[in-house]
This record gives sequence, C-alpha cells and structure tokens, in this order.
Amino acid sequence: MDLSKFEKPEYYVNRELSWLKFDERVLSEARDKSLPLFERLKFLSITSSNLDEFFMVRVASLKDQVHAGYKKKDIAGMTSEEQLREISKQTHELVKVQYSTFNRSVLPALEKVGLHLIAEHEDLNQKQQEFVDRYFEDNVYPVLTPMAMDSSRPFPLIRNKTLNIGALIAKKNNKKHTKELEFATVQVPSVLPRIVEIPSAKKGDRTVILLEEIIERNIGKLFLSNDVVCAHPYRIMRNADLTIDEDEAEDLLVEIQKQLKKRQWGEVIRLEAEEKMDARLLDILKKEFEIKEADIYSINGPLDLTMLMKLYGLEGFDEYKSPKHTPAPVPQFQNDKDIFEVIREGDVFLHHPYMSFDPVVDFVRQAAKDPGVLAIKQTLYRVSGHSPIIAALAQAAENGKQVSVLVELKARFDEENNIVWAKMLEKAGCHVIYGLVGLKTHSKITLVVRREETGIRRYVHLATGNYNDSTAKLYTDCGIFTCDERFGEDATAAFNMLSGYSEPKRWNRLIVAPIWMKNRFLQMIEREAEHAKQGLLACIVAKMNSLCDPAIISALYHASSCGVQIYLLVRGICCMKVGIPGVSENIHVRSIVGEFLEHSRIFYFQNGGAEEIYMGSADWMPRNLDRRVEIVFPVEDEQIKKEIKHILDLEFRDNVKAHLLQPDGTYEKQDKRGKTLINSQMEFCAEAQKKAKKQKKAEKNHSRVFIPAEPVKDPEE
Repeated sequence: MDLSKFEKPEYYVNRELSWLKFDERVLSEARDKSLPLFERLKFLSITSSNLDEFFMVRVASLKDQVHAGYKKKDIAGMTSEEQLREISKQTHELVKVQYSTFNRSVLPALEKVGLHLIAEHEDLNQKQQEFVDRYFEDNVYPVLTPMAMDSSRPFPLIRNKTLNIGALIAKKNNKKHTKELEFATVQVPSVLPRIVEIPSAKKGDRTVILLEEIIERNIGKLFLSNDVVCAHPYRIMRNADLTIDEDEAEDLLVEIQKQLKKRQWGEVIRLEAEEKMDARLLDILKKEFEIKEADIYSINGPLDLTMLMKLYGLEGFDEYKSPKHTPAPVPQFQNDKDIFEVIREGDVFLHHPYMSFDPVVDFVRQAAKDPGVLAIKQTLYRVSGHSPIIAALAQAAENGKQVSVLVELKARFDEENNIVWAKMLEKAGCHVIYGLVGLKTHSKITLVVRREETGIRRYVHLATGNYNDSTAKLYTDCGIFTCDERFGEDATAAFNMLSGYSEPKRWNRLIVAPIWMKNRFLQMIEREAEHAKQGLLACIVAKMNSLCDPAIISALYHASSCGVQIYLLVRGICCMKVGIPGVSENIHVRSIVGEFLEHSRIFYFQNGGAEEIYMGSADWMPRNLDRRVEIVFPVEDEQIKKEIKHILDLEFRDNVKAHLLQPDGTYEKQDKRGKTLINSQMEFCAEAQKKAKKQKKAEKNHSRVFIPAEPVKDPEE
C-alpha cells in the first residue's frame, strides 16, 4: 500500500492547535446557557487547568526545541517557532473569551441566584471590611512571608503555578515617591482556602471573596515602614517537562525525585498579570522572568480560574447543579456468589462510570484474602489518594501471596504520588517493577493466579482506564473480566516481559505496543480497504482520546479513498482533516464533551461481515504506538460485542454533546430543531440503572431462601 500521496502537510492539522480546539469545545460548554449554572463554572475551571498543563508540557517542549535549534517541521509543515507564534495568538483569544464568559455571563447569573463574588476588595461594605480585616489578622497574617528586593536582597524565587501579589513600595517619608521604588512580593498561601465566605448585605444571599483580595486590602500591614504604591496579583507557569536520561540514571526513583524539585524552578514560559497592573511593576516582572511580550497574559478578572471548582463545591445551590450520578451495580455481581465463580460462568463487561467500579476493587480485595490465590500481578499508572487497591495489594503481600506491581514512575504529574505508593508497597513485601527503560507502561491489566480443584486457573481484568477509584466516577471507561486461558497465558507473558524477562514466541489474543500493535492496526485498516475494493462490507468505527499518528492517518485516508466508511469519535487532539475530495470524503469525525470525560478506546472493523472489536489503553498517537507499553484486546463474547456496538451506535447518534468536525477545521454542534434529543452519557446512566433493577428483581424471584413448611394438622383435631 503506497501511502506517500496521503502524506502532504496540507492534509494534516498541527497537534497543538488541534488541542486548543479541544479546549475551545470545553469552553463552549461553559458558554452554554442551557446547562445548570454551576456546571458552567465547572467547565470554566477545567478550561483553566487544561491550559496550565498545556503550557507546562506542550509549550515547554516547543520552547526546548527552539532553544536547541531544532528546525524539523511537524506533519502539518510547521516549525517549532511557527507553532509557538500561532499558539500565542490563539491562546490569547481563548483567554479573552474565557474571561468574557466569566465576567459577562457567569458572574451576573451567580448574582441573580444570590451568590455574590466580590472581585475587588474596594466593593466591600463596612461590616464586610471589619470581617475581612479580622479574618486577615487571625488566619492569614501569621502564614504570610513578604519578600522585598533591593541591593542586598536578590529577586526572590517564585514557584511554578503559585499565585503571588507583587507590590511597589516607598519609604513613608518619601511623600511624592520621587525616590526609587522597591519591589516586594508575597505568595498567596495555598494552605488556606482561596474562597472565603463573608457576611452578606442581603438576608438569604451568600457572599464570597478571594483570598488575594483580602491580602491586597491589608498588604500595608506587611510593610509598616513603607507606603504601598500599588499591589497586583500575578502568576507564572514554568517548564515542567521532566527530562531524564534513563540509561544514565542508576536509580530511576532517586533521579525522578531530583527532577521533581527542578520542576518548581524551570524556565518561565507564561506570565499572567492583572490587566490593570502598574506598568512599572510589570516591567520588573518582565525583566526578572526574562519573558517576551507574546508570553504575557493580561487578565481581566481573578487569576487562575481553577478556583471555580471550589465555588462549585459550595454547600447548597443544588438546583443549579446536575443531579449527582450514582454508578449502578454490575448485574452479574448482584448476588451472593464469589467473584471468581461469576467470572467462571462467563466474561463480564464493565462500563464506567455508568456501572460501579466496586467489582474491580473487590477483585483485588477478594484475591488478597482468598486462601486459593497464589499470586496477584497488576499495572498501576495513576491511582487515587487513598487507593483501596493499593491497600489490598499490600494486604495480599502480608498474607504471603506473590504480589508483583508495575508502578509507572513517569506518569506525568503523578510521579510524586507514585513514588510514595511504590515505597509503601515495597515495605509491605510486594515485588515492585519500575517499567522498561525508555518506555512508559500505560497498559491496564490485572492477573490473579488461583489454585482450584481442577488445577491452576488465571483470572484477568483488562481495561481502557486506570485503576483509580476516584476518576472511575468521572471518566468513561470499559473493562472485561475473563478466565479464558488464552488471555491468562498472554497476561503472564506480558508481566514476564515487564519484569525484564523476554517477549514470548507467540501471543494468543493480546495486541502489544510498541512491539507490533501499530502494524496490526495498519493491516486491519488495509484489510477494510481491500474489502471495499472487492465490494464487500467495509467500515471502521473507532473511539479514542487523540488521533495524531501520521502512518495511521494516511492509512485511513487511503481506506477512505477506496470507499471505506470511517466514523471516528475523538475527544481531544485530531490531526486529520475531513471532506478533502478523493482523500477524506468518507471520514466523519466527532468529539463528545459532556458531564463525564470520554476516555475509553474502542476499535470496530466490519471485516467483510466477520466483525472484529478491540478495546484497550492505546490512542492512535506515536507516543502510544511507538514509545509506550500498551495492550489492546479483542472482544470475543457475542453478548459483550452487542453491548459495545450499542455504545458506539448511541454515541454516534448523540446530538446534544457531540461536536462535529467541519472541512474548515472548526467543530460545530448539530442543529437539534425538530429532532429527538439524545445525550449519550445520560442515556447510558439510565440504561445501567434499569439493568441493575431488572437483575435485582430477577434475583429476588429466584431467591434460594428456604422457608420451613407449617406443621401438618392432626386429622383428628
């Protein structure tokens, strides 16, 4: 298959600019007035945290390329410098829209429902001023560390992502401030709540003020022998991309700990400053941070809108929030059976967060206690703060079982967390593996080896998402429990490979990256193209987080040009263009941004009528296919295949939360006039609850509670 004619730069979208389009889709949810008001706050907060990570990692990486003199162009034909210029332009526009949404739409709406956010301390009434000043004296003042800069004191080190207040101060006897002004700064302490509730002017209303406004109002108390000429909040973003030469790092654990400290002090790549900041103060910050004009963001409102998540979490206002979703019990486990017995009866499919994550936790918990279980092996990429799975693994080791855990130390922004877990598991007696040199282990797999009457049996859990009980309530993911021996053999081989053994001679069912997953996907795409040429059934439906692998995209273009209908559901980055004559006319791309974060990866190939369905941990990105250990697995059970086809079908009928990619590169929501509204995520919630109720009723009817018969009456009575 010659793909060279599909590799023209004009057929591709730059990866970073595509990601910005994704954040625009998140922002569009915040702008949607049909959503409950507090849900809009949540989406504004997510937009901000997304941008932070984007700068710390993606923009930082491009800056590194520029510094290194790297001139190679990306798949869309852009150099690193061109990308940075375009990112700056589009991000400034995005931030403008973000704050316009906050100031013109969200704040007035909050006022209407009786929640007042005091954006400027000058707006406080007398009673509120007294409350705020007392709060400052009692709670804030003892925690603050003001730092000045003069000939004897250098510019202080400002930590990454912290909120600070910069000030210009002058000696009190310097009435006209004709003498030189000095710079001073104070960090807004992250150990104190950023949102402080204060008395309201009107009965029944609620009023809050931001911590930086309380500090700004009282900043004079920090510099008693000086006048504060001006004070304004600012925030910096540093390069937080870890660069570790694993071949040189004798102890990866120690090396990552060292690098984490450096993350606080990397090159400054973005400066956010209050829009009305004094020009003299801004000049000092520009000079000290060595930052260019294009990387300065003048903010019309509070800095760092991630604090809106705290506002969302305020008690009350439930009528302005979406009803809390409670995951439904998994039907197969709604009984008194042992979890292993249920899996022996047949493969079990899990669809989170619609179905509960509890069976996954119970699987490890029961294995830890079960006297028949000999070994537990699991990969951990991101886990929650108080992970019940970690506790169960530690318990299993203490119970004398063989426990092997792969902890991925290079899971971005979870490195610190994972180091803590790794040490804890080692202390409990688990064998902790730190992955393979140069490769992140992103696969999601658990293997339980159990001795039974018939011999040794292997139970496997395979999934598209992390073993994280917290995110399992927020991310959409799929998983399967099986004790099929072919999967068990492959799972053993996978763990042997990860612990430094070698690749097996053959794999039964699992498709593993970086070994041969990419080639397998390319073969399956080419097979659909051949079927289309022969007039056989040919269709590809794929769901993932990101699509930016050039080889996969050009293969999809080739398949489309052969007549294969291709339906893609890509939540985030999509470097593909649709509607190019003769190239991508048969390709349809959509993105769903809703209540839950779409995270599952599902791949369907029609294969001339002999349908094949796969799920797994890998996106169609170079990093997943070439630089990570990933697992994709086939779905073999016919009933589960039906369920997955239903999931894909419903998501492609979604006309409420789906954004459709247009030939000009923009994403648009569908015109819903006259159509039955379909919100796939809400439909899945309802379906899961319905199935659970139906199963509960069935279990009740087949209850095996033995009721003693009444004694027979004596016939003579």
